[in-house]
Formats: sequence, structure tokens, C-alpha cells
Amino acid sequence: MEWNQRRSARSYNSSRIPRQPLVSDILILYYSRHGAVKEMARWVAHGVERVAGMSARLRTVPKISTVAETVEPAVPDAGAPYCELADLEECAGLALGSPTRFGNMAAPLKYFWDGTAALWLRGTLAGKPAAVFTSSSSLHGGQETTLISMMMPLLHHGMLIVGLPYTDPGLMRTTSGGTPYGASHVAGAASDRPVDDAEKQLCIALGQRLADTARRLTG
Repeated sequence: MEWNQRRSARSYNSSRIPRQPLVSDILILYYSRHGAVKEMARWVAHGVERVAGMSARLRTVPKISTVAETVEPAVPDAGAPYCELADLEECAGLALGSPTRFGNMAAPLKYFWDGTAALWLRGTLAGKPAAVFTSSSSLHGGQETTLISMMMPLLHHGMLIVGLPYTDPGLMRTTSGGTPYGASHVAGAASDRPVDDAEKQLCIALGQRLADTARRLTG
């Protein structure tokens, strides 16, 4: 499945051409160091696109350095494009993903959010739904505090947080990742454990719930 880079709508003057329904984008913004969060983002996107009229827009952020602000090319060599403020302006909802860093979101993602003050001043994101997801090396590696820390800038922007309710049976059955605060994954000490079926289903459920909430709010 390929997700849109920047979906645009065309208008037609001919009454003989049926009008296509408008598609709303859910922005899936993530940072991934070893690939686990990137894979989770794709499963969240699967969930988003199960909802009629909703489309997933995948974006990432560049690495940062302690000694230099710019260490990456302006356009990544492969994978999702880097996120721009326009992506946040245009989205109907947001899924935010980051690996765990001592119980907090990764620095590149935090750096990006520190640059969104202009949107905050305008209230651009206020009222839009948002969800979070993460990956850690160990089962008790700070997943829940990371998810909660990721919610903080979203709450300051006035976004509406969507979690995973226990009405989803997968949340009770999982023996690996999965929390009511958002989807999660246990990557293992070598960061090589694949996303298992239970974790995939919870990522899909999160994306679907986020997209459905956005559709209801914008409908």
C-alpha cells in the first residue's frame, strides 16, 4: 500500500463527471532509529485507511546533533518525507510516534515540536484529534511515560487525545506491547524483535479509532 505524499483535490465543471468525495488526511508523524516505529507507523496507516474518506499521510523528522543543527539533507534519500508545518495545518488528525528515550520522546521529535509556536499562537491544531505510539527495548522500558510525555505538546496545542480503550479485546490479551495511552512495541535489547501480531492489531485499532474520530468531528 502506498500512502499519499500530498493529496490534492480537483474540481470539475462538467456535470457529466461525478463529484468525488473529499478525502481528509491523518498525519502520521514519527521518528524511527532502528525501524520499529517506522513499521508501527505503517500499521497505524492501515487502520486509518480502513475508514471511508480518510487517508494516511506519512511524515518523519531528521536527526539532530549536539554540535550542529543541520546534519541531514533537506530531502531524505528514502522513506517518508520530512514533516513541514503545512502538514500539521492541513491534517484532520495526528498520530505521533517515537522510540522511548529514558521515558521521554526522542530529541529529534521534541526539536520539531519546539518549532511549532506559530501554529500554537494561531490555534491551528485546536480541536483536532491526536494519538501516540512508541517502541522500547524492554517491556518496562518507559513506554507509558513516553506516551504521556508525547501528549504534553499536543494538549498545549489544544488537540483531543484518542487512546486505546479496554473495549478492544486485544488490549487485554497482549503479552508484549499495548497500553490504553496508545500503541506500543517491545523491540528487544538488540532492537531486532519484529512487531508481533498483537502489536500490529493494536496499531491498526489506534489508527482506525483516530480516523473515525476525525471523520466524526469534521463531518
